[in-house]
Amino acid sequence: MRIMYVQLKTGHDTDRGPAWIACVQFTRTWRTAYVHGRTLRRVSGTAGANFDSNFYDVDTGEEFWVSGPKLDGTDGRYSNQKPLVDDDAREAYEAFLAGAPLPGRENG
Repeated sequence: MRIMYVQLKTGHDTDRGPAWIACVQFTRTWRTAYVHGRTLRRVSGTAGANFDSNFYDVDTGEEFWVSGPKLDGTDGRYSNQKPLVDDDAREAYEAFLAGAPLPGRENG
């Protein structure tokens, strides 16, 4: 389980979609992510890939940006929109902002 920044891209202007700091479960290969009851698959190649997304929902086709959170809180790439922090991620995220490593990232 990793604490990640997740933003919905489909149907929203650049970096204007809803965003979360959430606990995300990845498969061993990091090609599939599970968050908020969704199964997200990594965008591969350029066929159908939006430059602004790196995962898509396998059921709905909606596109998402998933990345590690930034220490300075500027997670949106092109806006200063603040993400919602999920309750189950809050303690680890707040510790991260205070200087602690994220769970699973203690060694880099």
